[in-house]
Amino acid sequence: MTDKLLNISIRIADQPRMYLHIPPGEEEIVRRAEANVNELWRKWSAKFEDKSSSEILAMVTFRFAQLYFSAEEASQRVDKTLAALESSLDRVLLQIDSHDTPL
Repeated sequence: MTDKLLNISIRIADQPRMYLHIPPGEEEIVRRAEANVNELWRKWSAKFEDKSSSEILAMVTFRFAQLYFSAEEASQRVDKTLAALESSLDRVLLQIDSHDTPL
């Protein structure tokens, strides 16, 4: 059985509406992304009045790409830390188990 896709439209900055077909469980994240991009675009449009709309949109795109890659790097560091912790815990548990085993 195929999952049904939700048909939604979003509008980013002053661009024409975009129509998306997404799984229903993704609507909230799509709407949050739309809102956050538009909020930053509005703020920077007011702050950088000498820039064109497309320049502002490029700046916003770059900022969100920076955030994405920073989060990805942080996630990788967490994964490495958790793997090291798991390995340490395994060693401790094996030591405890070997001390409890009768000879």
